[in-house]
Amino acid sequence: MSKFSEYNFADQKALIRVDFNVPLDKKTFEIKDDTRMTAAISTITKILNDGGSVILMSHLGRPKEGPEDKYSLKHLINHLSELLDGKEILFADDCIGNDAEQKAAALKPGDVLLLENLRFYKEEEKGDEAFAEKLSKLGDVYVNDAFGTAHRAHASTAIIAKFFPKEKRMFGLLMESEINAAEKIMKRAEKPFVAIIGGAKVSDKILILENLINTADDIIIGGGMAYTFFKAEGGHIGASLCEDDRIETAKEIMDKAAENNTCLHLPSDSIIADKFAADANVSSSMSTTIPNGWMGLDIGTMACDMFTKVIHNAKTILWNGPMGVFEMDNFQHGTKGIAKAVVEATQKGAYSLVGGGDSVAAVNQFGYADKVSYVSTGGGAMLEFFEGKELPGIAAINA
Repeated sequence: MSKFSEYNFADQKALIRVDFNVPLDKKTFEIKDDTRMTAAISTITKILNDGGSVILMSHLGRPKEGPEDKYSLKHLINHLSELLDGKEILFADDCIGNDAEQKAAALKPGDVLLLENLRFYKEEEKGDEAFAEKLSKLGDVYVNDAFGTAHRAHASTAIIAKFFPKEKRMFGLLMESEINAAEKIMKRAEKPFVAIIGGAKVSDKILILENLINTADDIIIGGGMAYTFFKAEGGHIGASLCEDDRIETAKEIMDKAAENNTCLHLPSDSIIADKFAADANVSSSMSTTIPNGWMGLDIGTMACDMFTKVIHNAKTILWNGPMGVFEMDNFQHGTKGIAKAVVEATQKGAYSLVGGGDSVAAVNQFGYADKVSYVSTGGGAMLEFFEGKELPGIAAINA
């Protein structure tokens, strides 16, 4: 049983750091994807059912100079009310100061108060201790349920916890499930463990690749980053994306994988185009002999078949990053094929975790999100976890 589940919130004011940083329509302010809000509902509901009250704090967007209407959390009130079965949502037009303090003090069991955007104060991102202390005075108990910001040493995620005794600071249900899923991959992976790493740049994925070499049996590499590896091997990659300053890094990663008996799989063939556009001329090529002026924008059919066989053999799967430019119809075959293979392996009993914004977007787009074991809500946080870094938001609760 988790600490959160065991705790009785009766007559307690729970100050919850949620991640309500959801995309809004620029004109109507309608929520385009409520995944992050939905993910917090079970934590909120448990507290209310216990007879506690809830104070929600979050950031939204990247305001530069104080309050901006387009980044106000007031735009979330109606939808949050719907998610909580029509419950009235109280709103404070600031996250600290008189309005927030008075409304928090007046809360009765079952009440929900939403505070205004934390990032209207620069002190939030600076991790300012005085700002964190002011926030802490609003609640009796601190609950961090914002995995998406756990890698940030911000006031509301990492500093605030010190103002609550150990028994009154804890993870929410979402945060617990994120940590458990990540640790199942990194600490308790059943073999064979297959990691699928895609995306545009090697530089974005160096640390996760180096860390996974120590734990994974197979690492599948796709996306634009694959062509830096091909060039490192002496291949001809045409106009494909390549980080020339990372060629030596790619060689080192391949050497380390060989030393550790970790099998590194690169896409043998590619879907290529004569320009980076949806209306480009499209062809296929072996990945090491791409003609001049052409670029690889997806893995080819042979690569997809080979990767599928590796994935079908897995007992544990981590997927971070797409295989190509899946947003364009002509270049989504590889990413869709890998998603299908991960689903099929999951149905056969493998444990699969999909993390990282583009991978999550892909499984959602293809309708596979409910067919894998776990879909992470935290892109940057999940990536840093798999790089082996200690996340400030997690460390603060465990301190």
